[in-house]
Amino acid sequence: MESRSLRYFVAVAEELNFARAAERLGISPPPLSRAIRRLEAELGVTLFERTTHSVTRTPAGDVLLAEARVALDALEAAGRRARRAAEGPKLVLAVKADGDAGLLEPILARYASQPGSLPVAVRLCGWQEQPRLLRAGEADVALVHAPFDGTGLDTETLAAEPRVAVLAAGHPLAARDRLELADLGLDARSVERHIDEARRGHDDLAQVLTAVALGKVVTLLPASVTSRYPRPGVAYRPVLDAPPVVLSLAWPRQSRSTATAALVRVATEIAEAARNGA
Repeated sequence: MESRSLRYFVAVAEELNFARAAERLGISPPPLSRAIRRLEAELGVTLFERTTHSVTRTPAGDVLLAEARVALDALEAAGRRARRAAEGPKLVLAVKADGDAGLLEPILARYASQPGSLPVAVRLCGWQEQPRLLRAGEADVALVHAPFDGTGLDTETLAAEPRVAVLAAGHPLAARDRLELADLGLDARSVERHIDEARRGHDDLAQVLTAVALGKVVTLLPASVTSRYPRPGVAYRPVLDAPPVVLSLAWPRQSRSTATAALVRVATEIAEAARNGA
């Protein structure tokens, strides 16, 4: 099965219209229709139900669309990794600034001491951008907080941190030593949605904390943030029943890089030592 056949199929499967798909691909409809019929014959299945007025995917077409997207993304990612390799061997590690639970520096230091280690370029990225960078071949490994889209990725849990409420220093709840989710009008199911809403319109943690200090938002953050961002206008309070925030290491499932494997091994060792208080 050729990549061109898959690209043709994805265009039709997404547009559900041969004329629009052909325009998107820069070809005319007749050769596109012939290519789809050849693909159906090759696979021995019907991918589309066609009438004079509509095109719909069959169950087989739905399955192939999901798999074809992953396969085409993987091909494009392989090309990007090859181009990066031509520039010189290195690992690209994607991480959100201050989204490493304090593990990034010891991981990099231990990895650099390993025989045959490669230079590591740290790519700072936006909220939950790491999985996309991994699938696109723009990063080799990433530190990322759950929940995230793990399609096409392997992962290793490194840390589970308690969450703290982040409030303006003058907020009534800031007078208390500890809180529960109900004090914030939340429950375990609404925590992630609430955090996403607090992030909306803010590019980074510094902007979120500014909004908190101004009394515009109340949010939840990993407890490790409290020692890094002490601010006179911001109060951090433990939330006893908040679900922990889980930090994982993620990398492409198809990766066969020994350098990536070595960094994963080092990261798990560092994380285990941190959990054991070593």
